[in-house]
Amino acid sequence: MEKVAVVTGSSSGIGHETALELARNGYVTFATMRDVQKGKKILDIAKKENLKVEVLALDVDKKESIESAVSEILKKKGRIDILVNNAGYGLFGSLEDVSVEEFKAQFETNFFGIIRLIQQVAPIMRKQGDGFIVNISSVAGKIGFPGSPAYISSKFALEGLSECLRYELGQFGVKTIIIEPGVIKTNFFDSMKVTEPKADSPYTEITHKVIAGIKMMAEMGTPPIEVAKAISKAISDNPPLPRYVVGNDASMFLEAKKMKTDIEFENYLKKELFGA
Repeated sequence: MEKVAVVTGSSSGIGHETALELARNGYVTFATMRDVQKGKKILDIAKKENLKVEVLALDVDKKESIESAVSEILKKKGRIDILVNNAGYGLFGSLEDVSVEEFKAQFETNFFGIIRLIQQVAPIMRKQGDGFIVNISSVAGKIGFPGSPAYISSKFALEGLSECLRYELGQFGVKTIIIEPGVIKTNFFDSMKVTEPKADSPYTEITHKVIAGIKMMAEMGTPPIEVAKAISKAISDNPPLPRYVVGNDASMFLEAKKMKTDIEFENYLKKELFGA
């Protein structure tokens, strides 16, 4: 029986590479994205390599879109073995500068969209008695820093959700895995949203410093194929680990957090971010 994988946000970056990696490993892969017109590149590669990849419209912000996509997949293949929740974006701006509406929009995509999709897919996997739910979190799901509290909060929430699912779905053979990349060299920073500080904002300098610092790190960032390979390893491990860290930067920060007290780590991070 053919194994079926579903990857959200597959038009570029991590989703693009993951959909191809899973297809290369023999999965019938549904590369989902909001705008299927952006699927030409992945389809061209799939055709060239004779991979089983199908591009499918799916907007995680819309329940109807999720239901339609899952229904179509079931109609065609009758099962879903892997769900990779990758779709999302970054919102930069300090707490006082970002509106509640912008916070809600960030969570709508990065958190509630994942909940909607899992609520559609979990019953299928429970019935099968197996399956993998792979949630793309971030090192920002374990470490807070200034300049993007909306994005970081959404990833912290995803970490907690994933831990709960390991208990709830694990008893039915469904495995939940968290992937924690550091800064990945993708178009993430081209598509990120920035709430510019208000004219009298006291956070202008710190916000711009953080954005500039992260963009600079992105130039030397980990290639997205490394995240795809980590996902491939995770679903091959028996049993899989709860978390997989991707990127030397992520490993460095998380190891420092583990080894230091909270105050020591804050001081360490301030030095890394601001050089002081």
